[in-house]
Parts: sequence; C-alpha cells; structure tokens
Amino acid sequence: MLRKHLFTGIASVVILWSYAASAPSERPASTQYEHRAPSRDGIGKFYMGREISQVMGHLGAEWLERSEREREEMPSRLIELLALKPGDVVADIGVGTGYIARRIAPKIGDEGIVYGVDIQQEMLDLLAEQMAAAGITNVKGVLGTITDAKLPENSVDLAIMVDVYHEFSHPYEMMQNICRALKTGGRVVFVEYRAEDETVPIKRLHKMSELQVIKEATPHPLVWVETHDELPWQHVIVFEKIEGQ
Repeated sequence: MLRKHLFTGIASVVILWSYAASAPSERPASTQYEHRAPSRDGIGKFYMGREISQVMGHLGAEWLERSEREREEMPSRLIELLALKPGDVVADIGVGTGYIARRIAPKIGDEGIVYGVDIQQEMLDLLAEQMAAAGITNVKGVLGTITDAKLPENSVDLAIMVDVYHEFSHPYEMMQNICRALKTGGRVVFVEYRAEDETVPIKRLHKMSELQVIKEATPHPLVWVETHDELPWQHVIVFEKIEGQ
C-alpha cells in the first residue's frame, strides 16, 4: 500500500514550521536527549520519547547476508520503489556488508556512485571484499562518525537508511549532516521495521512507527512525500529536502 501526501496538511506544516521557527544555528528544545535507566536492548538515551537501540556490530554481519532476507524483506522490491536513475549519487547510510548497495549499483550505472557509509572499519572491510567479489566498482566506502556521515555537501540525490536509523546514538546530528549532503530536492528514505505491527518478529527497539519517523524528521529541512507499506515487515518512508535549504 502507498500513502502519498495524506499528512500534508499536518506533517508538512509542522515540518516547515519547526524548521522555520529556529535559526539554523539553534537546536529546537524538543530535540534534546534524555537519559534514563536502559532497557534490555536500549542504551538508556531517549530522543523524542523513543529509546535508542543498541547497535548491531560487525560480528552480526552474517545476519545481513542471510538467505531468507529476500523472502522476509523483499529487497528487490525495495530497490524498485526507489525509482533510481542512471547517474544518481546515492548514500547508503549504515551500509554494512553492502547487501543493499550492491543491488543499487547496477541501477545507477557506471556514471553513478554509491557512498557506502559505516562507522565500523570492519564493516567497510567486508564491504570492499563483497564489492570486489561481485566486480562492482561504483561503490565507495566512507568511514563516518556517530554524528556525521562525512559526505560531500550538496552532492547526494538519495540517502537511504535500511534498518539502521533507530541505532543512531546522535540522530539529530546525523540527520543534520545528511541533509547538508543532500541536493535540493534530494530524497531521504527511512526503511524501518513496522512498530505498528506486533507480528513483525523483531525486537521492539529495532522497530519504528511511521509517525515516530515523521516526528523525528520535523527539525530538519525535509517534507514527507510518501510511505510504502507493501514490504512484508518494513515501512519505506520518503522525504524530500526543501528547496533553498
């Protein structure tokens, strides 16, 4: 199911108001982090009412390449939903082993590039191995930090985060820097396990609701465009960078 512009009268107004209400150098009070006792799978740090989950480290890389993933998540359909074009510059944030990046690479062609961003050098080493084995040359590993994806300013057509945003220990700062890297009109795509669906067999803190994702996009120069819910377990939530920001 596709929902497009259903929240325009609410979410887009809130997004625009929230961004305009604070100068670029100021941080809205609603984006301050809170610290409490951590739950079993969390880090005890809360953002806009959501506890941030623990990070899946490089030792869990095999799970990213599991044979059941196509059936459980339909990544082939996800790639179709991205409507990629030859020459696109794509940032795969939290690239891991490159499972998604190597499916994006042929869609954008040799004239395009995938920046595969990760904060773990071990993951980038695995990425390089996977790309070499597949003969893919248009994926470039980028070592980011917990606050910055380290991408060139105004360079990216599409930034995608597949099952990773909920792990950001500094989501406000990361999104601020991702938006800085986006071209005007560039898109940000959040792919997150649906918190609204109790049948999705994923730990609670590793799932996010559509409304929570929209809420956390509001401090940034982003407008919600559409949400796809046709994947078995995940939302595909799309935003666009506001012109001139």
